[in-house]
Amino acid sequence: MSVQRVFVNEEAESLSKDDIYSMLSNRRRRLALSYLRQTEDKVSVRDLSKEVAAMENGIDREELTYKQRKRVYTSLHQTHLPKLDDVGVVVYDRDRGYISLTPLAADLDTFLDGTTDRRISSWSVYYLGLSGLSLLVVGLAWTDLFPFSLVSDLGYALLVSLTFAVSAAVHVYTERVSLEGGDPSVSGFLTDVGLRDDD
Repeated sequence: MSVQRVFVNEEAESLSKDDIYSMLSNRRRRLALSYLRQTEDKVSVRDLSKEVAAMENGIDREELTYKQRKRVYTSLHQTHLPKLDDVGVVVYDRDRGYISLTPLAADLDTFLDGTTDRRISSWSVYYLGLSGLSLLVVGLAWTDLFPFSLVSDLGYALLVSLTFAVSAAVHVYTERVSLEGGDPSVSGFLTDVGLRDDD
């Protein structure tokens, strides 16, 4: 029965926004999906429940109590996995107790990267570097050393403001294009704003 539902849903090109928000509205489902993304093969409900319980409690699998494992196992088996299966994000074989992701799960990757991964984004590093560089330039301009004395304080204020404004505009553009599945690169940006022709 669940396999038939998935075959029907796999024909859809993508999940609706309502489906995506519904899938990710629950932390336990987010943790389950995050773990499933790291595995290539099907996963047993038992292993998945142990991993999710360990993540929820911030401990190793070996430290879990029976009660902690059972609580997560029951909610995954009765509620969360059937919901993910109904939408077509996973194939949940209840008889054998195995789960695997479907191609539709890729629609959740961008959202899961932002909600479950602990990686520092390249934009965060960029803004940190830009802030440090701006402080250095302003500090040197404040000392009135040559050649920094050639530009007025207002000029430096405009330069720093303009640099942050352009950076923010490119950041917003790349995030939007990435969510829409387009080309978030600089060349894609230049093409879209008319500064480069794409043949």
